[in-house]
Amino acid sequence: MDSLKPGAAEAVAQASFYDLQEKVQPLAQWQGKVMVVNFWATWCPPCIAEIPEFIKLQKKYGKQGVQFIGIAIDQKSKVQSFAAEVGMNYPVLLGDLAGIDLARRIGNVQGGLPYTVIVERSGKIVTTQLGTLSTDKLEGIIKPLL
Repeated sequence: MDSLKPGAAEAVAQASFYDLQEKVQPLAQWQGKVMVVNFWATWCPPCIAEIPEFIKLQKKYGKQGVQFIGIAIDQKSKVQSFAAEVGMNYPVLLGDLAGIDLARRIGNVQGGLPYTVIVERSGKIVTTQLGTLSTDKLEGIIKPLL
């Protein structure tokens, strides 16, 4: 886990990004759920590799209060094509520079991708992961939070 920066949980709670329909989506709307916030890009092979697993886990745990949220650091057209192609079943938001800034404010000082932040129902950040997150590790983190 990267070291969390002071104010990281507040930064997540206050962040808003455009979705693929150009509607502003505040992350706060998912507070009360276990949020798995994943910063990714279509040009990032490890990001692309873990998204099918996230789709399966969203399907498996969504009814129990888990909400995956993808924040793409990429061009809208590429993100739209990819999301449609793989059938992303969770919100996909466009991060741009604000997404990079949020990831850094949480603790991703290297700015690498993928970067995943897991937030418990109360809004506290449980853990962060720079690099790919295995399904087993992710389920091990999520299950106790349900």
